[in-house]
Amino acid sequence: MQIQEIQEEIVDEFAMFEDWMQRYEYMIELGKSLPMIEEQYKTNDNIIKGCQSKVWVHAELNADKLIFTADSDAIITKGIIAILIRVFSNQKPAAIIEANTDFIDEIGLKEHLSPTRANGLVSMIKQLKLYAVAYQTQLN
Repeated sequence: MQIQEIQEEIVDEFAMFEDWMQRYEYMIELGKSLPMIEEQYKTNDNIIKGCQSKVWVHAELNADKLIFTADSDAIITKGIIAILIRVFSNQKPAAIIEANTDFIDEIGLKEHLSPTRANGLVSMIKQLKLYAVAYQTQLN
């Protein structure tokens, strides 16, 4: 599935909920289904800088696609990184680098987060794209 298709799926899913309490609950559920990072990768090197809570992300290349795993010590943050990983994991680095993240505004996520969480969201996206840049360089 292409990044754009996954993003549209997420927009449709969020549209099913009437209010933000239901959307937060859904994000918490998504966080529970997050592909968990192995304990050995829960290191300072894998912590996303700029997040108030701790978020660890690990990336590895598998048959020219990036596979992300992650974890967080906060349930909402875990839901946020779960959404991003759903979009970007199992995609080619070039597609991740080129992808826009307008779907985040479409579901209203940024405006319903505290300023520190919104900054963390931006940091998470930046970090996932940095991994893609690093692996794209290796592929070339």
